[in-house]
Amino acid sequence: MSNNLYRVQAGPEGYLPPAAAHMGIELPEKGNALVEGSIVLEDEAMQKIAEKILMAKNPVFFPGPLILWAWNEKVIAKATAVNELAKTSGARIIPMPDYRPKYPMINPEVEINPNHPNLTIWHNKIDVCVFVGVHCHYANVALKLIRGGTDCYTIALCGEAGHEDAMISLRDVNLDTLKKLNEIIKVKREELK
Repeated sequence: MSNNLYRVQAGPEGYLPPAAAHMGIELPEKGNALVEGSIVLEDEAMQKIAEKILMAKNPVFFPGPLILWAWNEKVIAKATAVNELAKTSGARIIPMPDYRPKYPMINPEVEINPNHPNLTIWHNKIDVCVFVGVHCHYANVALKLIRGGTDCYTIALCGEAGHEDAMISLRDVNLDTLKKLNEIIKVKREELK
C-alpha cells in the first residue's frame, strides 16, 4: 500500500538514526498498520508479528505504565490479555513501570529504562521486543534508541495512532485486538511445529 523507499529495520543504524517520520514514513489510517515503514492491512501486520515473535530466540514484552497500574477495569483486562499473549508466544516480560532516569542504577533483568533501552536489550540478548502500554512520547524515543544502537526487532502495540520508529506498529490496540493477536499466534505456532 505504501511505496516509501526508506525501510524501518533493525539496526544498529548509528548514533543518530534519522527519525522515520523525517524519512517520509507516515502513520497508517484506522484498519491499517506499519511493517518496516510500509502501510499494510492490520491482519497482514498481525501475521508478521506472530511470525517475528515465534521465530525469535528471545522475545520480550515491555509493558508500560498504561497497563501496569490497575487504574480501571479495562486496564486490568488489557494487562491480563498482554500476560496471556506473552505466555502463548513463549516471551518474557520486562516491565517499564515509570520513566524516571535510572542509569546507571538500572537492573536490566528486572525492568527496562526508557532513557537507555539499549542496555536492557544488550544485557538480555533480546532479538524481538514488543512495546505495549507505553506513553507514545516515551515509546517514540525508546524505539529510536533501540533502532539506532541494537539489532533488536521492535514491535509497538499502540492504543493510539502507532509509531513510525517501530519495525511493526499496530494502532488503536484494545482488548479485542490483543485477543485476536493471541489467536493468530496460537495458529501460527501450530503451523511452525
